[in-house]
Amino acid sequence: MSTQKRDKGIEMFNEVYCGDLPQPPKEGVDQFFDYMLESLFGTLWADDTLSIRERRLLLLGAIAAQGEDMTFGIQVRSALKRGDLSKEQIDAAVVFLTQYIGYPKASKMRLALPGIYKELGLEE
Repeated sequence: MSTQKRDKGIEMFNEVYCGDLPQPPKEGVDQFFDYMLESLFGTLWADDTLSIRERRLLLLGAIAAQGEDMTFGIQVRSALKRGDLSKEQIDAAVVFLTQYIGYPKASKMRLALPGIYKELGLEE
């Protein structure tokens, strides 16, 4: 593994998730994390063709389509903390996604939002 790619991967990992997620294990301890840091964060997230905001919107759609409300919550929290998206934009995204992913999956995403908004002091 390239130390430079891993270092960039850790930097992007922390930027994307606002330093809120536990730090990945040291190099060589877990091949899953080694590969993720180099390829996903050190290459894909680090590429400046798309912004973090644009990537996050794509990811929110993909996660919502899979019904992954826990992962959706992680992404929403980070998007709000980084200023990638506003509360209103996230609400609008969920309403929009409802038409493509269906009401049951969108309902799970929607139900996750009030707790996140409260946690971040964004409740009405």
